[in-house]
Amino acid sequence: MRVISGIARGRKLKKVPGDSTRPIMDRVKENLFNIVGEFVWDSRWLDLFAGTGQVGIEALSRGATEVVFVDSVRAAAKTIQANLAHTGLTNRALVVQTDAFRYLDSHAFEPFDLIYVAPPQYKNIWVDVMRVLDERPFAYLKPDGLIVVQIDPKEYIPLELTNLILDDKRKYGNTLLCFYEPVETE
Repeated sequence: MRVISGIARGRKLKKVPGDSTRPIMDRVKENLFNIVGEFVWDSRWLDLFAGTGQVGIEALSRGATEVVFVDSVRAAAKTIQANLAHTGLTNRALVVQTDAFRYLDSHAFEPFDLIYVAPPQYKNIWVDVMRVLDERPFAYLKPDGLIVVQIDPKEYIPLELTNLILDDKRKYGNTLLCFYEPVETE
């Protein structure tokens, strides 16, 4: 695991001890950032179920102004803090050790440009998160924002959402990235 591009390029990142996280493969991460492209520059991200923090750290390295990392696992929060210190990106990050749903319920934040959702596999947690985000998307997301969900392709089911729409999905081996955008309002 390493930072692929930007000011922290080439820095190796620590893994979370144990098997509580499933880090994104570098190839998938590189494709993700190729897709979101210049959208990263000067943006605010929310990295839910952040694990090692490598997606948010990549965003910071590439020019995001702020990333909030949320993970309920203490070892993950400590690993994110260590990875941020190692990459020199701590000053533009906030690590919150809490449950993702509790964080979303708090509404103690401004809307984000991008929300990255990579929950534990095979529990349909991603479905529950998307339903919460769909209820009041603009409480969490800017009108031109994007939600990216990282799941195993076997977990994917079409969701009936009111305020969010699936814009694209990309499969990379045993990883599926789903891109959701707010429905345009008149």
